[in-house]
Amino acid sequence: MRPSATSERLRTELCGLELRNPVIAASGSCGYGVELADLVDWSQVGGLVLKGLSPEPMQGNPPPRLLETPCGMLNSVGLQNVGVRAFIAEKLPAVRRLPTVVLANVFGSQTEDYVEVIRALEQAGGLDGYELNVSCPNTKKGGMYFGSDPGLLSEVVSAARQATSRPLIVKLSPNVADIKPLARAAEEAGADALSLINTLRGLAIDARRRRPRLGAGFGGLSGPAIKPVALRFVYEVSQVVRIPVIGIGGISNGEDAAEFLLAGARAVQVGTATFWDPVAPVRIARELDAFLLEEGIPHVSSLYGA
Repeated sequence: MRPSATSERLRTELCGLELRNPVIAASGSCGYGVELADLVDWSQVGGLVLKGLSPEPMQGNPPPRLLETPCGMLNSVGLQNVGVRAFIAEKLPAVRRLPTVVLANVFGSQTEDYVEVIRALEQAGGLDGYELNVSCPNTKKGGMYFGSDPGLLSEVVSAARQATSRPLIVKLSPNVADIKPLARAAEEAGADALSLINTLRGLAIDARRRRPRLGAGFGGLSGPAIKPVALRFVYEVSQVVRIPVIGIGGISNGEDAAEFLLAGARAVQVGTATFWDPVAPVRIARELDAFLLEEGIPHVSSLYGA
């Protein structure tokens, strides 16, 4: 029996959505999906989280924006995107045809921005749910980050919840003293699931030029280097919430995915691995199925929190 990305062993449910497998392409790793349609068979992927969307277009940070690091990558793209209206007009028709579950990643600098994007997408239709990027400053509250203040987080999640009945996932930042109160706040405010972790804030310096290696200075560290940190967060958060947790951070192969499921995740997102292997989500799903076969496990659900 050959491993398959669409094996019955891998089929799962997340927030009412039927997934062919628990491997999802993370936001920012595959653009809007259509860019990689000639390389990636999206019918073999559990789901796709689109590149982040804001109310208005954003140019992003100055180059250079990406830097390879030992066991990972620093990125400082700066949430560049076309804006929700241009996305609906120019991208959404093709995105609707992708044969997988598609979630929009939504961000803004104030609560109203999140609501505006969700309402526009709700009116347009064609997407399966939303992931809120809450590692954004609230400009109305002095630049505080939604993802580091339980009160602000509750505010934005509640507002988003009122704007849609579709699945609502909240992506949490690891750059906090204690993630557990934030996870509980998101759950109580109406989140259907939590995805974690986002990138760790980092800095790379060019010693010979005496300056940062990224155009914006700081960047987000991702890849295998952060996997132990991500596993810890997934384990801790899964102990204090009742809603599903989606694990993110350094997943490069099927056994990595299995580790996150064992730590308490119900699904995983693959990001950095797609930069060196665009078909990584498909490959990782097949490798996860191979792991189940090797271990004599009849269904992936047997791994959850085990």
